[in-house]
Amino acid sequence: MEQRDVYESLLLELRRGTLVLSVLSQLKAPRYGYDLVQTLQEKGMPIDASTLYPLLRRLESQELLKSEWETSAAKPRKYYVLTGFGQEVFTRLCESWNSLTESMNILMSEGDGEDDNKHK
Repeated sequence: MEQRDVYESLLLELRRGTLVLSVLSQLKAPRYGYDLVQTLQEKGMPIDASTLYPLLRRLESQELLKSEWETSAAKPRKYYVLTGFGQEVFTRLCESWNSLTESMNILMSEGDGEDDNKHK
């Protein structure tokens, strides 16, 4: 396996770990799938529809999201939004994310010449 392939594979794995948090962050107000794909793309977190829709169904089955069909427009659309439970989980995940990134920043800064003994 070439070095670039290894990097791309690890990057994909890293991104997968952030998709749930990324999607939940955008569903405080109702959104339909294609709108969510576009919004995430614009904000630097591209996601394929083939990845998003199964994720939305899973999050809905976990009762983090609820969905509702909007049929009054020319094209029916299924809108997703956080449930109360989903908002609670999102808040807790954000707290965990912040703690995790704080720890990762400490780990990644070790050995860069910045007081290596400080965190030992």
